Amino acid sequence: MIGINFISNLSSQQSQHSAIYAKFCKSAMKFATTVVSLSFLYRASAFVPNTRGISTTSPALTISNFTPIRSRSSTDISSTELGLLKTGETESTDVDSITSKEVRALFELWNSALATGDSRIVANRYVKNPVLLPTVSDQPRTDYASVKDYFDSFLLKKPQGKILDGNIHIGDGWASDSGIYEFTMGATGDKVKARYTYNYIKEGGVWKIQHHHSSVMPEEVALG
Repeated sequence: MIGINFISNLSSQQSQHSAIYAKFCKSAMKFATTVVSLSFLYRASAFVPNTRGISTTSPALTISNFTPIRSRSSTDISSTELGLLKTGETESTDVDSITSKEVRALFELWNSALATGDSRIVANRYVKNPVLLPTVSDQPRTDYASVKDYFDSFLLKKPQGKILDGNIHIGDGWASDSGIYEFTMGATGDKVKARYTYNYIKEGGVWKIQHHHSSVMPEEVALG
């Protein structure tokens, strides 16, 4: 009888141990599954873009956000800005060259300077050491002060010039414009025709007048 009870108790204990072992194995399987899942998620997150710190309201960066830089003309005041070139015409892109239209535009810049009535602005259209042989003065003007002095008196007549006939020549680093122009004196209404020559060179990257000769038409002088 005692032997039967011992065997029965032993079988019961084995059954309990088997149940505990089975629960342990089940828990171990769940833990292993969880570890594998977490490992997969961690690796997968490496392929997801990091958006932390990036504002979702920032405007998109597009080409339209940028403004192109506009290159300047070879003159200190662009002839395009003054409206001296017609629609469709362009200025030269080579900084060391100049076109015939730009050469003629340099006269318009000088003529516009006359219209200001400011002798300083007119004198600044000439290089530092120019040669000005003016229309109504026997004295050659060869520096800023003497050029300004001539226009101090000449501008009192309120002159405005117009080219009647001109010839343009362009060389390596220089340009010339010569012919006949006519001035209308706003102060009196008188008109005066004269022969002219402008020689232009670059000074400080700006096309300016290096030589300017102006003389009254000899036929008109002879006729009185």
